[in-house]
Amino acid sequence: MPPTRARYTLLRLAFALSIVTYVDRVCISTAATDIRQELGLRPDQMGWVFSAFVFAYAIFEIPSGWLGDVFGPRKILARIVLWWSAFTVATGLVWSYGTMLAARFLFGAGEAGAFPNVSRSLSRWFPERERGTAHGVIFMGSRLGGAITPLVVGPIIAFAGWRQAFWLFGILGVVWCVFWWRWFRDDPANHPGVNAEELGWIRSDGAPREIHLSARVFLNWNLLWIGLMYFCFGYCLYFYLTWLPTYLKDGRGFSSARMNTIHTIVLLAAAATSMLGGRITDYLTKRHGLKVGRSVGAVSMPLSGAALATAALTDSGTVAAIALIVAAAAGDLSLSASWAMCHDVGSEAAGSVTAYMNTFGNLGGALSPIVVGQAVAWWGSWSIPLLIAAGVAFLGGVFTLLVDSRKQLRLPQRPFETARTASSA
Repeated sequence: MPPTRARYTLLRLAFALSIVTYVDRVCISTAATDIRQELGLRPDQMGWVFSAFVFAYAIFEIPSGWLGDVFGPRKILARIVLWWSAFTVATGLVWSYGTMLAARFLFGAGEAGAFPNVSRSLSRWFPERERGTAHGVIFMGSRLGGAITPLVVGPIIAFAGWRQAFWLFGILGVVWCVFWWRWFRDDPANHPGVNAEELGWIRSDGAPREIHLSARVFLNWNLLWIGLMYFCFGYCLYFYLTWLPTYLKDGRGFSSARMNTIHTIVLLAAAATSMLGGRITDYLTKRHGLKVGRSVGAVSMPLSGAALATAALTDSGTVAAIALIVAAAAGDLSLSASWAMCHDVGSEAAGSVTAYMNTFGNLGGALSPIVVGQAVAWWGSWSIPLLIAAGVAFLGGVFTLLVDSRKQLRLPQRPFETARTASSA
């Protein structure tokens, strides 16, 4: 009997979730000009609004990833999506700087752990040889979500207002939750759509082992390099997700229509390279092993930094826009490899290790909007924050070289597993 293909239904669900996640994130950057005008916010205050979400996301990322390892991503992802959908709607109800900060912080607290739990699902439903490509599909969805947002939000704001855009997008998550809860199972062996042949393929690398993590597991140099690498990635990413529309409009003088178009192209380029990066890391891993296969960022992150520096130093708005497209695309080439190396290093603790990495990424992402907002407020220049981002991207390439995906964490077994192993011996 031929194997079923249920794991691709999971991939489609995860792809849809990635789109919704970034629609909700990027919506605020597209609406930033209108929000600032209505609430009377300064650039530095808007930077804190952007960062409030990311700080909360970083704080709650590891706990939410750990909960996915303990209780399974089916329950935890349902809770995450319902929470963030509620506070997406709440963003459209704010009336002041303080209430906006609170709504965005609670939105970030709710969304924390979304991608680690998606990644945890992939670790249970896909063999190692397919995980790079699977992650590429997921992150392509996130960038597509971000890319379509300016094109969709702009007309909604023009027709109904920025508040109504948040109300509408909050509904999308609730709809996704219904499908997720009805279809997904934490263990593919318990899913009626998975036959023995597909389960054998999924578990061709061995059946998953239940683990119990302690804090000592995270005192590991390999994890630290992964975290610092992703800090650099997150710092650069959040410029594209938060300040890029304002930079294009205020710093380069583009019209609202051209601003939205360029923002869309930047994220579409990143979507394409997210998928390409997944293919590249799987190919290189098969040909040259994990160390080479997961080191895509050692080349792509410095390339991204060079493009950011070009955007900072050129006098041409067109050249700057092209350079930013290249910068975002080059940065996202490393994305799938980064998440796949968490599976390589973390093994059965994939949810916790990806959450650890993503915490660093979101700390970088939280710092980025504040640095940009303060730099623009202090110096009135967009060149300095872009040059800072370029330097951070170069550092990301250095940290990537220090990671060795061949070194797995030494995970403690549960007491009953230890006893069972001893008795079988």
